[in-house]
Amino acid sequence: MAENDTSQERTEQPTPKRLREAREKGQVARSRELNTTLVLLAGGGALLVMGSGLYQGLREILERSFTLDREAIFETQSMHSMLQGQLTDGVLMLLPLFGILLVSAVAGPLSMGGGGFSGQAMAPKWSKLDPIAGLKRIFSWQGLMEFGKTLIKFVLITALSGALLWMLSGELMGLGYQPLEQGVIQGAYLIGWTFLVLAASMILVALIDVPFQLWNHHKQLRMTKQQIKDEFKETEGKPEVKSRIRQTQQEMARRRMMAAVPHADVVVTNPTHFAVALKYDQTAMKAPRVVAKGADLVAAEIRERARAAGVLLFSAPPLARALYFSTRIDQEVPAGLYVAVAHVLAYVYQLRAAGNDSAARRPEPPTELPVPEDFLRRSPPDGN
Repeated sequence: MAENDTSQERTEQPTPKRLREAREKGQVARSRELNTTLVLLAGGGALLVMGSGLYQGLREILERSFTLDREAIFETQSMHSMLQGQLTDGVLMLLPLFGILLVSAVAGPLSMGGGGFSGQAMAPKWSKLDPIAGLKRIFSWQGLMEFGKTLIKFVLITALSGALLWMLSGELMGLGYQPLEQGVIQGAYLIGWTFLVLAASMILVALIDVPFQLWNHHKQLRMTKQQIKDEFKETEGKPEVKSRIRQTQQEMARRRMMAAVPHADVVVTNPTHFAVALKYDQTAMKAPRVVAKGADLVAAEIRERARAAGVLLFSAPPLARALYFSTRIDQEVPAGLYVAVAHVLAYVYQLRAAGNDSAARRPEPPTELPVPEDFLRRSPPDGN
């Protein structure tokens, strides 16, 4: 596909194939602001909920670390074992917090562009080292959008931080008059809620960034009309190739059809324009079946093969037209033509029974065949 076609505007919507290829390359919509907001909110909320437990656990670890028996001081391996044990306890204590942060970090990309891993996205791209291209990215409209988001975050967080410090100044100053343990707990509580409020302010930035990233990703995947045509040729095949394949399939179907003519019971003719070959096996078929049909030159070939194989040619113009227009190859005769076809087959079976016996009375061919009028006005079905 002409990915670098710049002669046309990218005005066409991306095709499913282009979207699939972009996903395989790792090119999906991503919002760093959404990811940051989710991680900050999850971390702040987890610290508020789990803060007391983490405080108690950290306190116990510190107490055990600085409480040593006299024998342990002179034991060469005791310090190593103690350090290992305290590190293990600290990691186990922080595992729930790490798990919450990991889930929130994964939730952002999943909510935007779904999951998936692409090695192509991790491959180094030397074009990113081009300083000219880097300057173009900085001063592009997308770079201006990133600068605008950074400015909004700076102003928002600065203003909100100043407001929170002003509102909580009395409580912050009062921490110095509280006992140490109570002051630490109260201070941690204030820090946790302040952090959560500041993280919540990022929701405003994420609400601006997420629609922008979705729109920008969709815009980058737009295609030119020439790219649409090229993709259609790749997926569906070139028109001349498809025409050749269709001709080959039709020729193969025609050969199979002609091979079935010698095994037919009768060929109903127009007598020149149409020819329909019928076969009926009482043990394997519910109704007579059309094994071959054609018009003009194809009809002439069907008649020639039938004569060569000794298959009876029965001239019945209305019935031939009705069968041609209302059936497909290897399809059973419609119920509305059962009676007319039954008359023809009965005549064929009577001729076979008479055989070459000169003394036997030869049957008279049926002349009045009941063909419903609506069958004569039908157009040929698809897949003749």
